Amino acid sequence: MNIKTPAYVIEEELLEKNLKILDRVQKEAGCKILVALKGYATWATFDLLEKYLAGATASGLWEAKLAQMKPWEVHTYCPAFKEDEIDEVADISHTVVFNSFNQLERFEDRVKNKALIGLRVNPGVSSSPVPLYDPCAPYSRLGITKENFRADKLQNVSGLHFHALCEQLDSALERTLEGFEKLYGEYLKDMEWVNFGGGHHITREGYNVENLIRMIKEFKNRYPNIKDVYLEPGEAVGLNAGYLVAEVLDIIDNGMKIAILDTSAEAHMPDVLAMPYRPNVRGAGKPGEKKYTYRFGGVTCLAGDVIGDYSFDEPLKIGDKVIFEDMAIYTMVKNTAFNGIRLPSIVIKRKDGSLWTTREFHFEDFRDRLS
Repeated sequence: MNIKTPAYVIEEELLEKNLKILDRVQKEAGCKILVALKGYATWATFDLLEKYLAGATASGLWEAKLAQMKPWEVHTYCPAFKEDEIDEVADISHTVVFNSFNQLERFEDRVKNKALIGLRVNPGVSSSPVPLYDPCAPYSRLGITKENFRADKLQNVSGLHFHALCEQLDSALERTLEGFEKLYGEYLKDMEWVNFGGGHHITREGYNVENLIRMIKEFKNRYPNIKDVYLEPGEAVGLNAGYLVAEVLDIIDNGMKIAILDTSAEAHMPDVLAMPYRPNVRGAGKPGEKKYTYRFGGVTCLAGDVIGDYSFDEPLKIGDKVIFEDMAIYTMVKNTAFNGIRLPSIVIKRKDGSLWTTREFHFEDFRDRLS
């Protein structure tokens, strides 16, 4: 593979495959799907996304400005908006969602004539297997709990938003939706829209798309006043549509073979350490499954910068390329320049097989973030 490493590569053909699945849900369920920029924000592919999706959802001003690059719906939610940013957020957004009644009362007069106003509520249903990614965990700061809900403050509120899932199947949404309606169903008769949030792994193998469509249609039948139902997946948009290419820089033996790569779990794929998880490597097996086993280590000075253990049919050599699968989502938006390591380039693989390097990073990018 003739790519300068490290590099993220997004394949248009695989990305469009995901988008077609999402578009099917939109058409058959009568809902709108937004790309969550916190999970997938490669704006070089926005032309393709715009053909299929209704818009984008942002987590604050800068993401909203990124979403504004296309003439689609921009929905913005933040745990707390800043005084000097709320006006610009309202100017950009189709919908602004507040996380508390404090924020609603503080800013609703500045938003109500520019954008629709929503409230994020906490459905109280924990289903995420990782507490770090559970918005319904005890003492969560995300979403208004039923105990704190103020029915007398809804004059300017046209919709409710809940988000409780993380990389989950349709069965998790069934439980969450049941909890949401149990707590907040009495308020839905006065709403114009509802947002089911993200975390729906709609494009993953084994996801029951028909069941999702059924749930949305039945929800709309129960609440005929609801004009729009939104979903805002990030991962489902870019799931398995991209990978990270790295190069073996050195191989050492400190009790086992260790291959040091020109990438990093800490800097370039931080969820490997945060969740944690072991990303799949193309052509590799589990440790001991194949003849030659290696531990992949990053090039930072962090002792724990270890990606995982992998086995191969043939021994690795310095200069070999290694491909980490499913790296178009979260990894790209969460990476850092820790230790001054070069950020991976961003490459789009066109449907005709050609490669388009949309961005390379240089020393100046690292320097200018620091002072």
